[in-house]
Amino acid sequence: MNILAIGAHPDDIELGCAGTLLRYARAGHNVFYLIMSDGGQGGDSSVRKAEQESAAQKLGVKRLFWGNATDTRFTVDSETIAFIETICRAVSPDEVYVNHVNDSHQDHRALAKCVISATRYVPRVLYYEDYTSIDFNPEIFVDITGVIEDKIEVISCHRSQIDRQHPSRFDMLESVKAVAHFRGFQGKVRYAEGFKPVRYLKLIG
Repeated sequence: MNILAIGAHPDDIELGCAGTLLRYARAGHNVFYLIMSDGGQGGDSSVRKAEQESAAQKLGVKRLFWGNATDTRFTVDSETIAFIETICRAVSPDEVYVNHVNDSHQDHRALAKCVISATRYVPRVLYYEDYTSIDFNPEIFVDITGVIEDKIEVISCHRSQIDRQHPSRFDMLESVKAVAHFRGFQGKVRYAEGFKPVRYLKLIG
């Protein structure tokens, strides 16, 4: 299968669904990334892009596409939707992953709305959970018990973000593992990632 994961900024995808994507890549499926901005408001853009390239390589991504959106200034417009459609035509995804539409970050909200429009003919579109997601109640779970440490290693490529001083003083890696443990409890496994379907066409045969 061809899997397309879309993020507003470097590190969004890894935080939300790196475990699932690792499992897909290791099973021989093709994983593609679309990162819409360089994350310049969260640090040096050249550093963040390099970190993202490193994380994608470690995960086994076939190709990483970059958008030209401006960090913190995403808009819902026909130009952005058309650009995402262009990437979808290039990838022909069987599944698309994007951050939850209900989110405290304005870029995430705008991106999700654009993706919903751009992927209207994709059979399976799912929201992943970011640390800024709001009221995220997953209905689909993926067991990532066997790759949880690999997920942490991939996220660790984003060193500039891990080392940032957050107002809440939370530890990013510790938090990622805690969320995976909680989603695992819900999914009746040790560690899991949770997803909400925008659309999920189940194929039989």
